[in-house]
Amino acid sequence: MFVATEQFSEQVRAAVNPAGRISEVALRDLAAAADLTLLEAQQHACAAGVLPERYARNMRQLTVEQQGRLLGGRVLVVGLGGLGGHVVDMLARMGVGRISGADGDVFEESNANRQMLADTATLGHPKTEAAARHILRVNPAVQFTPLHTFLRGAALDAAAREVDVVVDALGGLRDRGAVEAAAARAGVPLVSAGIAGLTGWCMVVRPGERGPAMLLGDPDGPGGAEELLGNLAPTVAMAAALQSAAVMKLLTGLPVREGMIIFDLEDATMDRITL
Repeated sequence: MFVATEQFSEQVRAAVNPAGRISEVALRDLAAAADLTLLEAQQHACAAGVLPERYARNMRQLTVEQQGRLLGGRVLVVGLGGLGGHVVDMLARMGVGRISGADGDVFEESNANRQMLADTATLGHPKTEAAARHILRVNPAVQFTPLHTFLRGAALDAAAREVDVVVDALGGLRDRGAVEAAAARAGVPLVSAGIAGLTGWCMVVRPGERGPAMLLGDPDGPGGAEELLGNLAPTVAMAAALQSAAVMKLLTGLPVREGMIIFDLEDATMDRITL
């Protein structure tokens, strides 16, 4: 468990720039001298009321205290393809401190039309490896745990118990119900989303609440509407953005409205329904 020390806090306050924030270079030096990780140093800074410079544009929407909560947050993202690739990128940029990403797949050519982590250099490589490298480049403070497996059964339950929020970033229907049930057993909220063509949906499911998995069709049948209507990059990014915003709210204590968000990029509409 993270515990701030007054000595390190004083060092952070002494290193602030004219804007009252602290640069990553200064934090790295302080962290190295104190034998702390960069994540711990960022947490110390927020606990001392000093914002790390890289999160300056998060302010006005978040307080320094709320930024500290993001840095202390633990999130499991199940699926690192279209939705998951965007989600881990956004969470890392916002400063979610610990992210576990699970996917047993490798990138194929057909992924490149929409999956952020799919490019000519990553084709044929595990999605978890690409996610780890990407997050290290985006925000080296974030501690990313790659789980190169199709997370199921006891392993899924164990991973869900270690986090504050579970993100269902799966495609198709097969495992969505299992992820929803595992989050409920772990007592943590689930953020689920899906797309089809230019339409998509996103929903926060708290333990004990009715989730969307039962409404999506036969998990052993065809992949559903997304296979019939296709998967387009703008739709994926929109759904992932909604998921990432929901995770931010859950971790920082901001209010999260009930119901499912349904959006349609063809006619630029967004609605909310109650299951």
